Amino acid sequence: MNPFLALLVRSFVAVPITVITWLICFFNVYYHEFWASTGVAITAGIITHFILALLMKTQFLHKHKLTRKEFRYIKKNLVEAKQKMKRLNKSVFQIRDVSSVKQRIDILRITKKIYKMTRNEPKRFYQAEEFFFSHLDSIVELTEKYSFLAAQPKKSMEMNQSLLETRQTLNEMTRILEEDLYQVVSNDVEHLNFEIDVAKHTIKNQKDAKFPKENRWLKK
Repeated sequence: MNPFLALLVRSFVAVPITVITWLICFFNVYYHEFWASTGVAITAGIITHFILALLMKTQFLHKHKLTRKEFRYIKKNLVEAKQKMKRLNKSVFQIRDVSSVKQRIDILRITKKIYKMTRNEPKRFYQAEEFFFSHLDSIVELTEKYSFLAAQPKKSMEMNQSLLETRQTLNEMTRILEEDLYQVVSNDVEHLNFEIDVAKHTIKNQKDAKFPKENRWLKK
């Protein structure tokens, strides 16, 4: 679940409990003692919020078949990846080279897609380890280098050559990122192909059952 939405759900439950607890304490337990009632009500709200957070996290881990240790490990790497994504986004938008616009859009689109899919389904991290541990670092370094060189007012032949080589390398890295994305969704593709095969088999059986005579005649 989206972190903001999860917080909203917890608050939606905790706030009414806090209010109800305060009313009960104020009128029936502490008899108009405002601060005592408020203290108990806030404590009840915090405990409710904490228990709900624990239950939601446990449900999330169970759904994605992850241990707490695995989730902490993946979350740590996602936090680091988010910082790299910010650097990538900044350097990409600093580049003013019109000829590489499509390339930069593709790089951002693919990297964001991989990151968002992994954030929403942490188990996919294991299918994208090369992206997080190697390819993302390379693409960030290349775009930052390209942004720096492209921003220079005067360029020597050596700098122009370096820019050309960097563009070519970025093209190759874009293809590698596309392979990373395919790797992340590979299980989905396999599952879809399996479902298609099952559906085709079911359709064939239904046709055979519905038109047995026609099928026998065709075989002859």
